[in-house]
Amino acid sequence: MYDKSDPRAALTAAAKAPAATRLVGAEFGLFYETDPQVQDASGKTWLTRGQNFLVAYSELAAGGILERTAQPDEYVVIFPDRERGGVIEANGERHEVAGYSLVIVPPGASRVTSPAGGRVVRIFSTQAADLCALCANAESYAEAHPNIPPFKPWPEPKGGYRVRSYSLDVPAQPGRFGRIFRCTTLMVNVLDPQMGPRDITKLSPHHHDDFEQGSLALDGAFTHHLRWPWTTDLNAWREDQHALVRSPSLIVIPPPAIHTSRGMEQGLNQLVDIFSPPREDFSKQSGWVLNGDEYPMPGE
Repeated sequence: MYDKSDPRAALTAAAKAPAATRLVGAEFGLFYETDPQVQDASGKTWLTRGQNFLVAYSELAAGGILERTAQPDEYVVIFPDRERGGVIEANGERHEVAGYSLVIVPPGASRVTSPAGGRVVRIFSTQAADLCALCANAESYAEAHPNIPPFKPWPEPKGGYRVRSYSLDVPAQPGRFGRIFRCTTLMVNVLDPQMGPRDITKLSPHHHDDFEQGSLALDGAFTHHLRWPWTTDLNAWREDQHALVRSPSLIVIPPPAIHTSRGMEQGLNQLVDIFSPPREDFSKQSGWVLNGDEYPMPGE
C-alpha cells in the first residue's frame, strides 16, 4: 500500500508465492550499543546478516585497511561522508574514490583503505562464508529461514569484472525511487536524504512474498513498523512490532511481514535498502537503476 506520491505505487504486482506457513521475526544489528565483532589497529567492524546478504559496518582509524584475499563474488562499498573517501585496490588496479560514493568491487583479492578514517560500509552476499561466521546473529541462520528461494546470482557485467565507482550526488527525480545500483549479487538503494520526521499520512506499508529486505540506518533514527499475517495455525501468529532504533543499525525484514519505516529525528534521517539478489520489479522500471546499462538482467 503506497501513497499516490510514492514512485512504487506504479509497480505491477508480482505473481504471488504460496502462502507462508512458517514465520520468523526480524533480525536487528544495533551497532551503536553492541560490541564490534572485529577490532584491531585499523578500527572497529560490526557484522549482521540476512539469508542472502550481510552488512559489515566499520569505523576506521586514519589509514585503516579492510582486506579480502579470496572474495568469491562482487561486493559493494559505501563511503557515506563527503569529506572522507578511500582507495580501492583490486585486479592489479588502484582507484582513488571520493567521499559520498558507492563502489562495486570485483571477486578475488581486494583492499579498501581509508586515508582519513571514518565510516565505511561493505555489503556482501552470504557466499562469503568466513564473514558469515563472524556475524553477531550467525546462529539465527544455522537453518535457512523460510519463504526465501535459494540464492542465484545475476549475469556477469558487460565488459567483465572491475572496480566501478558511482557518486551518490544524484538529485532526486520525480517518478524515480531513491538512488539504486545493482551488481551480480546485490541491489542497494541509497534512499534520498530525509530531513525531519516522515509525514505519518504518507507511510508505505507493504510486504514481499519471497525475499528479505535489509534497511541500514546511517543517520538519524527510525521506527520500523512490522506486522505479520495470520496463518491457519494460531501458534505461528506474531505480535506487531514498532521498533525504534538509532543509527548506525540494520534491520533484516523477513517475508511476508508487512513493514514501513519512519524517520524520526529533526535533522538527517538516512536509510539504505538492501536486496540479494537484485529485484526484477525495480530493475524493470525505466531509469530507476542508475547503472542498469552495465549489468544485464537474467535472460538478457
